[in-house]
Amino acid sequence: MDLAADIISGLRLDLGGALDFASRADTAELCRAADAVRGHFFGNKIETCSIVNARSGRCPENCKWCAQSAHSKTSAEVYPLMSSGALLAAAKASDEAKIERFSIVTSGRTLTDADVEAVACAFKKMRAQTGLKLCGSLGLLTKPQLQKLFEAGMTRYHCNLETAPSFFPKLCSTHTIQDKIRTINWAREVGLQICSGGIIGMGETFEQRVELAIALREVGSMSIPVNILNPIKGTPLENSKRLSNDEILRAFAMFRLINPAAHIRFAGGRILVGDLQKSLLKSGVSAAIVGDMLTTVGAKVSDDFAMFGELGYDFERTSQI
Repeated sequence: MDLAADIISGLRLDLGGALDFASRADTAELCRAADAVRGHFFGNKIETCSIVNARSGRCPENCKWCAQSAHSKTSAEVYPLMSSGALLAAAKASDEAKIERFSIVTSGRTLTDADVEAVACAFKKMRAQTGLKLCGSLGLLTKPQLQKLFEAGMTRYHCNLETAPSFFPKLCSTHTIQDKIRTINWAREVGLQICSGGIIGMGETFEQRVELAIALREVGSMSIPVNILNPIKGTPLENSKRLSNDEILRAFAMFRLINPAAHIRFAGGRILVGDLQKSLLKSGVSAAIVGDMLTTVGAKVSDDFAMFGELGYDFERTSQI
């Protein structure tokens, strides 16, 4: 069975089929298949994005992985929503670095209507003064709020499922995965692209990673950030052990094979894996968050671009939204 060819021809793996193939394939075979699928759908193009932590800390949600949760005692910064001028300055820095997309990210369950107005103002300025494609990661917004931001220039909305539906209740009890899916559906209904992914290494099984990959396909995610847990001191997951390189490679490959036409995006935790990033770029990855993450320092943009160039990838901006 040439799984890559079958996927390129239209096969979409269900849970049983994905687990069956994974049980029979070694890691190298999985990665080769994932790389072939990536190459077919994306060539050697890497889509880059950057984020700004626009409001930090004191989040009322009890997500066990998050440094910004008020239920954890961490050293994460705490500050209110940044001004539109400060957000514009961050966007301009990304624009000057030739990064393709830029996302405003806020802590907390949601935004007030006044906050949405402020973010919409920032998006309008960014649309007028930069060449960036604009994204938001702003919590469980309402459909009218999402509509307002879409009209202001936001083209893609980010709301991670975070983990498999079967595992999510063990990691968070203040909201449900169904709450997230409702927001994602509203975002799609107003015309936004969907960016939704998750975190691996939080105690889930391999089967649950595959379950998450299928759930992301079902919600129509066309950009899938895959984070590797960076255990933060003061969170309930602070003593979690990093996944092995083999587990990470297999997870990324399965996200690609299950979501062949979606961007599989390097996200948080990249600094934990060093040169493994180069192997992941040959195991299904077609996009990356560059620069700093939310509460952790990332790689330098110039270093990322050098790595992409070394491996023969094109990271020039495109005109597509």
